[in-house]
Amino acid sequence: MNFKLLPKYKSLILSFFILSASYQAIAQRTINDVMDSTTVNHLLIISKKYGSLSFSGYLQPQFQFAESKGTLAEYQGGNFGEYTSNRFRLRRGRLRADYMMLNEDGSPSTYFVLQFDGTEQGVAIRDFWGRYYENKWKILSVTLGLSGRPFGNELQLSSSVREAPERGRMSQILMKTERDLGVTFTLNPRWKGAKLKNVSLDMGIYNGQGLAGPAEFDNSKDFIFRLSHKSIPIKNTPFTIAGGISTLQGGLNHRLPVSYRMQQSNETWKMVKDSSANTINQVAPRRYYGADVQLATNKKSWKSELRAEVVSGLQTGTATTSTTPGSYPVDSKSVALPYYTRTFNGAYFTFVQTLNSTDNQLILKYDWYDPNAKVKGNDIAAVNGLSAADVRFNTFGFGFLHHFNPHFKAVIYYDVIKNESTRISGYETDRKDNVFTLRTQFYF
Repeated sequence: MNFKLLPKYKSLILSFFILSASYQAIAQRTINDVMDSTTVNHLLIISKKYGSLSFSGYLQPQFQFAESKGTLAEYQGGNFGEYTSNRFRLRRGRLRADYMMLNEDGSPSTYFVLQFDGTEQGVAIRDFWGRYYENKWKILSVTLGLSGRPFGNELQLSSSVREAPERGRMSQILMKTERDLGVTFTLNPRWKGAKLKNVSLDMGIYNGQGLAGPAEFDNSKDFIFRLSHKSIPIKNTPFTIAGGISTLQGGLNHRLPVSYRMQQSNETWKMVKDSSANTINQVAPRRYYGADVQLATNKKSWKSELRAEVVSGLQTGTATTSTTPGSYPVDSKSVALPYYTRTFNGAYFTFVQTLNSTDNQLILKYDWYDPNAKVKGNDIAAVNGLSAADVRFNTFGFGFLHHFNPHFKAVIYYDVIKNESTRISGYETDRKDNVFTLRTQFYF
């Protein structure tokens, strides 16, 4: 090796090592996070010529044990096989590259992210987006590509930092895979001394099906709006608070002259068929309205944190599921199926208690998802046009998380899953579908 060339590349070599160290310290907490301005300014001198290229990644091997063979555990990482009640899995294997370009004054110019996910089931792209920063007024940024949808709090939390193994049932049903193709406009003051620097307004337009399907399959788009406030101290208290309000206005285009929705007849709510030629190309609604709050003590030792979110509205699915479809639904013979629209509500409450050292955390989580708020219990019956898609689920999870070192952690977690008792076959009583998870995570 020609050591005389070292001075020429000294700044590039130094940049690589500083970026590697800095990136660990600012690991993304949300799936659309970028480096903060403090780090960017610190790296300005060494990145002015070359920009800032950095890598991160994490691996999540896990073991799970279900209460019974063939447990339907789609929202605990996937259903078990018909004759299986325990399994090893590679839940996630992520590799992410971030590239940032700065202007001469140190302000961000553009940002680029590419992230892959690899498991025993294959490799797929999870994030592939670019962001442009407007620097005349220092208030607007535009994100384009495959990115996280700016709705609520839990949907945006990265799986590398969430304490519970999975997002709640509600989050997974309403916006499966979290990401989608589209564009987001973000208004957030970035100039020095801006009074509203902690306030952001996100306005996004997305295909709607996200990574749950191969491509856009109708003309309807999802319009998402979120107004949020970053964490700030509450005056004269030991707490910090953050939160936001979100809405999604979207839908799915009918292809058939048939649709289904709830109607009340003789004091009984039923799923009623509506046949009309005018239904074709009309939009079956998806309307979500949510509010979230995050409350925490402002200390590291014995820190307590509560995160809560409530969402309600209209959801369109099919006769057998309220999950947002990734492609137009068809039966086993590829015959198109009609859409079913239901009024839903759901929520989650997550409490995390640090036990003296930040290496140890106790996790408590409760969430519910009611796909059809018009009916309860024994009113849910096939004779009323209803199915398992209308059954409410409540989940209580608890666990313990330990950080062994800055690059390895493990969590033991148990989900107690309760469905309401109905007159639907298989849901007359609570199903035996509790799940134990032991997950490890390696990350850099």
